[in-house]
Parts: sequence; structure tokens; C-alpha cells
Amino acid sequence: MTNENVQRDGIRVEVEHIFPIIKKWLYSEKEIFLREIVSNASDAVTKLKRLISLGEVKGLDLTGKIRVILDKDAQTITVTDNGIGMTEEELKKYLCQIALSGALEFVEKYENADTAAESGIIGHFGLGFYSSFMVSSTVDVITRSYLGGSTVKWSCSEVGEYEIVTDYTDEDALIDGHGTAVIMHINDEGREFLNEAKLREVLAKYCAFMPVDIFFDNVSEADQPADDDAKKKAEDAKLTPINDTTPLWLRQPSEITDEEYKDFYHKVFGDFRDPLFYIHIRADYPLNFKGILYFPRISNEYESLEGQVKLFYNQVFVADNIKEVIPEYLLMLKGVLDCPEMPLNVSRSYLQNSGYVSKISAHITKKVADKIVSLFTTDRENYEKLWRDLKTFVEYGCMRDGKFYDKVKSALLLEKCDGTFATAEEYLTAAKDTHENKIYYATDKTAQSQYISLFENEGIEVVLLDRVLDTQFISFLETKLDGVHFARVDAEVADAMKTSGDAPAEMPEVAEIFKTVAGEHTKIEFQSLKDESVPAVLTVSEDSRRMEDMMKMYAMDGASFPVDAKLILNADNALIKKINALRETDAARAEVIARQVYGLSLLSQRKLSADELKDFLKGSYDLLTLL
Repeated sequence: MTNENVQRDGIRVEVEHIFPIIKKWLYSEKEIFLREIVSNASDAVTKLKRLISLGEVKGLDLTGKIRVILDKDAQTITVTDNGIGMTEEELKKYLCQIALSGALEFVEKYENADTAAESGIIGHFGLGFYSSFMVSSTVDVITRSYLGGSTVKWSCSEVGEYEIVTDYTDEDALIDGHGTAVIMHINDEGREFLNEAKLREVLAKYCAFMPVDIFFDNVSEADQPADDDAKKKAEDAKLTPINDTTPLWLRQPSEITDEEYKDFYHKVFGDFRDPLFYIHIRADYPLNFKGILYFPRISNEYESLEGQVKLFYNQVFVADNIKEVIPEYLLMLKGVLDCPEMPLNVSRSYLQNSGYVSKISAHITKKVADKIVSLFTTDRENYEKLWRDLKTFVEYGCMRDGKFYDKVKSALLLEKCDGTFATAEEYLTAAKDTHENKIYYATDKTAQSQYISLFENEGIEVVLLDRVLDTQFISFLETKLDGVHFARVDAEVADAMKTSGDAPAEMPEVAEIFKTVAGEHTKIEFQSLKDESVPAVLTVSEDSRRMEDMMKMYAMDGASFPVDAKLILNADNALIKKINALRETDAARAEVIARQVYGLSLLSQRKLSADELKDFLKGSYDLLTLL
């Protein structure tokens, strides 16, 4: 093929075609436009400050300032800055060519790769600027470069037709010496943003921690205060920045008090309760991100476990609850993360496939685990007070991430029914002589109080596992603790509760009476218990009960699974002996007493069903007639 047969050219996109796409699809939320325009203003100030620090600009003492001006009468929103500004050539270069990033060129010229992120330049005087057309019919840009020269005005319609006025006279004094003013003439689609409350809400969401002071001014005549006091307050408010330019996460932890950490938490997340604790992260190379994470206080386990981690890019808010940055089991955390190496406009696919993000996630996991272990090691008394609030999070994290378990396993606590705490190792060491490698627990202190008393009377400590997740967690722990088994207090009668010596005499006739009362599915067994006041104890094997609980959890109540229930009769109890004595002389009376004994043992083991309650009440009335 000869050269004359080959044609080369670039693909052209007509502006009248690209602008409708920008207006509709550039961002999913229209309110982003304000973040982009204010971010550009912040960039402009940051660039000029950087040039001053590099010695490129001399004799200029800059106090950065951004103004957001609402004028409902003119239906405009204006954002001004006293930053670097643009010459006529720069304005044509950066605004008349879509997606040519002035910040990128600036970084390439004045910064190296290591310090670019630290300079705080956001880098979106490209497509980000054009987000203004999502809510505007026309956008005016008035600018004057820090280098001097004339003021230039650029006006562009929503269809992409623009005009440039050189030597423009800034009659409204929007530009003070140098800088840029962006005047957005709001269209019908953006009318909601002409409301002061709405505009302040968006500014508070996206610009609360930007690095340059931002001032808000409502010049709408209808909104001006009537009396002198209100006017003075309004004027004073205009002089007060609406943002915090040095947020807590940028400061050294050693300079911050506990009260400041708590105040920041209350202010940012609107939670009146104090957090359990906080973690201040300052990760340097190669991660380069900062943040503060809080463990919120949860009133009960049914309260929403959804936290709120705010993602920032150089102090500019990006998004809430980025699940790819925080491990799933730590999503209940609240906090802020400032990641200057992450794009300002992050996509879900970027987060899912970014090595930088996965390293941040791993670092956060390590920091959380280190904090938990540190609290346990250095301040165990306070840690134990926090444990009931922490345990669900920690247990779930252990089950979801083996590495997390390995890091925090030494700090896992068991709460005992007497209100004290112990690690599994501490519990097992104390129990070595009475029930080696076995941990007894209760799930309901009230319902299982009789069983708990039987154990505690013999010096056997009982652990309280009363959360929904606990039963799954102990199954997980049994796979980690070699040879250790958890048993609920109503699953068996411990050897320490039985009298030593010969086995109790069998009473086959009494066993038959209880078999009739309890049903064929319940095994009958005789034991001599140290506590002679207890006539009978109903137990359900641990494996059987766990299977039953699992079926309930997965809504499989209709599934058939045999329950391994056992009624242990105390051969040394007076009532059992009385039933044995009555079986020949008054069999009916013996059965009434046996039925009541069984009912009481059933009631102490679990909640009665409707039919069981009806039978128990009938038995109680029958027993009263015998008095």
C-alpha cells in the first residue's frame, strides 16, 4: 500500500454533542458541581502559595480566601478566590479545551512525584470545571493572573458557545488584584441550589475541611435581615470561615487532647454518645494517608451496625462508606480517611482493583488489632468495661479474617455470670482440676439461673454468652483451641456436682412413670447430686441444641432433627423418694407429683410451648387438690 492511499487524522467531537453528555452524565449527583468549583478555587490559592514558597513569586504575602456568594435575585452562585489566576492565553488553553488539566501541568513543572500529593493540588480544572453546566445556563469566568496584565472575562452558554472579553472592567470588584471568579447563572434544573440552607448543606458536606478559608455571603435582597442586631450578626457571620482548614487528622496525635478527639467525633458524626476509643493513623511511604477511626458506642446488638467512614482527597470530601477501603467486618467504624494518592472521582471498579486501596485496608486492620491488644495489655480494667460493646465486632472480625484473629486472640475475653472477665486461657487454667478443657456457659442468666446456681455452688465458673453471634463464635473457637469444648449449663451435669461413691440405686418403676410423663423421646437417668434440694434436671446435649439453634437461625423450624434430651432424676431428693414410695399405694398421686417435677425441670430449661404451659397449669391445679 502506497503512502498516497493512507489518510491520517484525529477524531473530532462537536461541542454541541459533548456538552449535553457532560450536563447529564458527568456526575451522578448535581451537588458535586459546588465541590468541583470550590476545589478549583482552593487549587488556585494552593498553587500561588506553592510558587511563593519556591521563591518563584517575591514580595507577595498571601492570605488565601474563597467566597461563595448566593444571589437569588440574579439567580447566580459565584465562587471567587485570590489565587493564581489566569492570563488570556491560559484561559483559552484551560477552559476552551475540555479535560486539559492545568493542575497536572503545574505539578509536572514545579513538583516531583514524591511531593506532588503533599502540595494539596486537587487537579481538576478540566472536566470538573464543566460540572458547573449541570446546573447553569451560562457560566462566566472573570480572572486576572498573579503575573499582572489585564482582567479577562470568559462567558460560555450551556451549548458550548463562548466569548472572551479582554481588558474587562470588574465593576463588582470580584477580583482583588489577582484570582478568579466563577459566576454560575442557575437554570431551572439547579433552582434548588438557590436556597441558602441547601447551599450551606452542600458546602458543609464537601468543603468542611478544605485547606483554604471559605466565606459564605447571601446578597439576596429578600433574605437581608430587618433589624440592626440581625444585620450585625449577618455581617459578622460573613467574616467567619465556614470550614476548618486544619482538621484534626492533619495534626500530630501528641498535640491533641481526648476532649478534642471526642468533640470532633460529635461534630462530624452527630452522635451525642462518646466513642469507645479512637485510632489516629498517619501512614507514610508507601501508603501516604491519614485519618482517625472511632469505635462507636452501640446501645444494643440490634442497633444498626452500619458505620460511616468519610473518604477525603487532600481535605476534599469524596464519598461516604467506601466498603472497599474498610474491611467488611469493620464497617461499623466511624471516621475520616484522607488519601491524597486516590483519585478525587473514585469509581467502584478502581477501588476493587487498586493495590493502593488493598494496602490501606490491610493497614487499617492491623491498626485496629494493635489498638485492641494495646488496650487489653495496658489498661485491662477499662478494656473490660468496654468489652460488651466491642465483643460483637471483634468476634465477627475473628470469624471473617483469620489474620485478624491471630492478632487479637490474646485479647479475647469471656464474661462470667458474676460480672468478672477472663481469657479462655485464664478460665481453663483455673478449671484444670474440675473440668479440664471444658468451658461451661449460659445464654440467659434468668432462665438458666437454677443451672447456674448448681454449677457455682460447686465452684464452677459459668461464662455468659447472651449475644446472637456468640453461639457461632464458640464453634469457631473450638476449631482454634485444641481439645477445648464449650458446653451450655443445661447440656450436662458436671462430675463436680455429683456425689462420690457408689452409683445410685436404679428405680425402674419411677423411671417408667417419668417416661409416661415426659414422653418416649426423653431418656431417664438417675444420679446422686450434691444439692439434694433439686429433684430433677433436664439436659439437652450440646450438639443437639446447636443443630436446633442453627435450624432456627436459617428458618428451618419445620425440618426434623431428633433432640437428644435427658431427664436426670436426683436419687437423693425427697420428692423422688416419695414418688418411689407412692407408686404402689397411690399410683395416680405419684404421677401427678412426677408430672409437676417434670414441668418444673422443663420450665427451668426453656420457655414452655402453649400446650406445655397448659399441661403444666393443669398439673399444678391437680397437685393443689391433693393438699
